[in-house]
Amino acid sequence: MQTFPTANTPPAASPLRTASVSRRAWLRTLTALAAAPAFARQDQEPTFRTGVKVVNILATVKTKKGELVRDLRQEDFTVTENGRPQQIQYFSRDTDLPLTLGLLIDTSMSQRRLMEAERGASYRFIDHVLREDKDQVFLLQFDLGSVLRQPLTASRKDLEDALTRVDTPTMNELQMGVGDGTSLYDTIIKASKQIMRQRQDRKALILMTDGVDNSSDATMTDAIEAAQRTDTLIYSILFADPEAYMFGGGGGRGVLEHLAKETGGGFFEVSKKTSIDDIFAVIEDELRSQYSLGFVSDQPVRSAEFRKLQISVKRKGLVVRARDRYWATRL
Repeated sequence: MQTFPTANTPPAASPLRTASVSRRAWLRTLTALAAAPAFARQDQEPTFRTGVKVVNILATVKTKKGELVRDLRQEDFTVTENGRPQQIQYFSRDTDLPLTLGLLIDTSMSQRRLMEAERGASYRFIDHVLREDKDQVFLLQFDLGSVLRQPLTASRKDLEDALTRVDTPTMNELQMGVGDGTSLYDTIIKASKQIMRQRQDRKALILMTDGVDNSSDATMTDAIEAAQRTDTLIYSILFADPEAYMFGGGGGRGVLEHLAKETGGGFFEVSKKTSIDDIFAVIEDELRSQYSLGFVSDQPVRSAEFRKLQISVKRKGLVVRARDRYWATRL
């Protein structure tokens, strides 16, 4: 007897419908796999997950002769946090991540004879480094106080225009007590807290100064901690005019070396043999040759604190430059 499906009897699935359902299930499986985090995948830009605090470290590796090393792999690195080995979950040799760069230019009177060279070299550096589809740069000048000449922008033209306005104080300003001093530490803190804190990409401050601070309310330790809490590298360039110190003074080398070392950046000095353009070329090369490493700590954060980092490589004879601590916070 022939039977017919009732309202309570589902029709038999046809081969075509079954194939369609199977295909959809297969596609859903592929989609789920594609969306899953690839922790140990090499040469991947970090993919940050909600609820997970990823510690990101930028490392520069050189030979003892100062030559950049660009061919290391994830397995060549080791990372410890407070002495505990950590699993490197994100790694990239080609640091193609967006870059937030801050140019901090000392415009105190001790720099007045160097302004033209600093402006020209700064623009040439921006012209080479800035990728207008990825990177952003801001321009901050400082003497007694600080002035944001150009907020974050990807426009070369805006930055060039802003650089023309960077200059030492006028005589009228000096007579009014404006501009006669140097607030280096306060300016680093301002750049770190007001700009770098909001950014999640690669971050670096480039200081052009003689390293003398005689006006800040903050200390050098305060400035270093502000940069460390925002994962910001400091590249410091000692650019000093010996004739500006008629009665002695200067001596900013140690300060600038310390700022760079504690944040994982680099220290450079302009001299007769090394021009500021030469230094900018080295910094550009380093920014293009860094390794990006990321890990998720195996120790939960119960209260905000600094945690010690140690990054090393297994290959002998190499020098790693990276920050040696980070600010751990609860999400």
